[in-house]
Amino acid sequence: MPSQLRISPVHTVVLAAVTALLITSTALPMPAQNSVPPTAAQAARMPKYASRLGHPASRPATGLNSSLPRQGFRNGPPQGGTIYDNGPINGTTDAWSINFGFIISDSMTLVTNTSVTSMTFGAWLFPGDTLSSAELTITSSENGGTTYFNEFLNFSQSGCAGNQFGFNVCTVTATFQGPTLNAGTYWVNLQNATVPSGNPVYWDENSGVGCQSSGCPSQASNNGVGTIPSESFTMTGDNPPPPACFRSEGNLQIIYNLTQEQAGNPAGVTIDRAGNLYGTTENGGQNSAGFAYKLTQFAGWVLDPLFNFFGGSTGGQPSGAIVGPNGSLYGGAQGGIQNCGTDGSQYCGLVFNLRPKPTPCFTALCGWNENVPYRFTSESDGSGVINVSASDQLGNLYGTTTTGGAFDEGTVFELTPSGGNWTKTTLYSFTGSHDDSGPTQVLVGHDGNLYGLTGNIHTSGVVFQLTLSGGQWTETILHDFGPDGASDPSYLVQDSAGNLYGTVLEFPYGTIFTLQKNGAGWTFSEYFINHGDEFDNVTNLTVDSAGNIYGTGSGGQTFLGARRSPGRSNDLSYYSYIFKASYASDGWQYQDLDYLGYISFPSVGSLTLDPGGNLYGTTSACGTNNAGTVWRLSP
Repeated sequence: MPSQLRISPVHTVVLAAVTALLITSTALPMPAQNSVPPTAAQAARMPKYASRLGHPASRPATGLNSSLPRQGFRNGPPQGGTIYDNGPINGTTDAWSINFGFIISDSMTLVTNTSVTSMTFGAWLFPGDTLSSAELTITSSENGGTTYFNEFLNFSQSGCAGNQFGFNVCTVTATFQGPTLNAGTYWVNLQNATVPSGNPVYWDENSGVGCQSSGCPSQASNNGVGTIPSESFTMTGDNPPPPACFRSEGNLQIIYNLTQEQAGNPAGVTIDRAGNLYGTTENGGQNSAGFAYKLTQFAGWVLDPLFNFFGGSTGGQPSGAIVGPNGSLYGGAQGGIQNCGTDGSQYCGLVFNLRPKPTPCFTALCGWNENVPYRFTSESDGSGVINVSASDQLGNLYGTTTTGGAFDEGTVFELTPSGGNWTKTTLYSFTGSHDDSGPTQVLVGHDGNLYGLTGNIHTSGVVFQLTLSGGQWTETILHDFGPDGASDPSYLVQDSAGNLYGTVLEFPYGTIFTLQKNGAGWTFSEYFINHGDEFDNVTNLTVDSAGNIYGTGSGGQTFLGARRSPGRSNDLSYYSYIFKASYASDGWQYQDLDYLGYISFPSVGSLTLDPGGNLYGTTSACGTNNAGTVWRLSP
């Protein structure tokens, strides 16, 4: 008796997932009445069309050649006029026919009332072909409903390059006087594309990867096939979403615009050895309890949503994240055990760890799992804002709690991995008197000592050192800001020589300071930043291998009116700027590098540098969705 194939429920799920992913051209139906295949990949395998595609074998096996700008239309229409962006051109996966009776429909979501003035998309053309025209309709539903626009448009094309199938992938653009649309979701439909040769024309499929607008990636369909992956396109208009805010005079680039769902006090970014960026938002995500993401530079910057925090006992409102020695993310968050505060109703806080889900993973964006190395157990154990800000090569984590501890004035703690578990040790409990209270940050110094900051709304703040001796950690105050009339030190970094740099609020100046080791003591020096008739506030710092420090801050309108936007000071309030400073024997050297735009306040969070000298950070406002941004400043 022949054996029978048995498929378990687990195999059934896996097979279903794989089948859903493998919507390749081989599995796509082709209308019997139409000799033109719906996708470009199918056409490349048909003798009728393969002979027209040149010699694909001579092209790269995967990916486009270097002559095609992977950013596609983002180098075309101005950023300020973009009303919907569905991501850059992919050019290597597949494309869908927009002639010979095929209609491709993609949705777009507008966040403000606007007039539509141009469309740009990625077109796959047979070598030698030039797109003459195509019919564009904008409707209230998928290729139907109310029609708001219907015209044959003439397209111009640029940036063409061959791909592995033998097609030329081009950026094509048409400008027109389109309709004025209210905020909402519409459908963009392309059909009846024409080229002089009469060949098929295909619309590039990018599945929405890299899209940066509300509502993206789009929903998409083919009238002969049904639901399909979304396509690469952008629409511009006379009234783009307010406010983009950025008026760079240098090499500033917005690499990602946060969406309204993702937004909520981004806490800066950190970088791994491969050059990937990681960040968190305090109130963003699907549950409005925090959001963690990864940005990878591939065909532009692509965001991978790693984790949506849930709040409550599992944690939420993350205060940032660091990349640990094992490549996973660690940070502090609210939540955990509900046993803190005078009535025991508050959560004590926890330390979270995010790491990739185990393989196999059947989607491009699989998300990460959350583990909780430690939950604070009581007020005496530690509470308040939990900030994990440093790790060492042994994998130990170091952080602070703003309250709790032996005197309820905050702690510095260490988490040590041991056999799959973590051991938490309180290294120091602040007393609230000579040593201040409310520690906000700690770093591991090159000499093995710990350095950090204190300061909250009740204190001026200090820079402290913790030294291990005889099994006990002893605190030394390196500088007390109370006598200076300063307060609220917000960030501390150390250069390769062991010097410490930080920021402090000292009205009306933004202030950066250094502490240099001088024998048995430390020498304190500060530099006042004052750009005009309003105070400056410096929010964060980082340092490069040469000892130069970089930071962001916000300045007053006189500085901006006089030096940045002559004649326009009346329509501006505060601007955020990026600066570089260094300290040597002859004092401080300061330079403004660029500025981030009005009301685009830089986030109070980590800045980071890559090996090429590019500087990365976040803003808590502005961007195309008015929800904050991730930016890069090139040297």
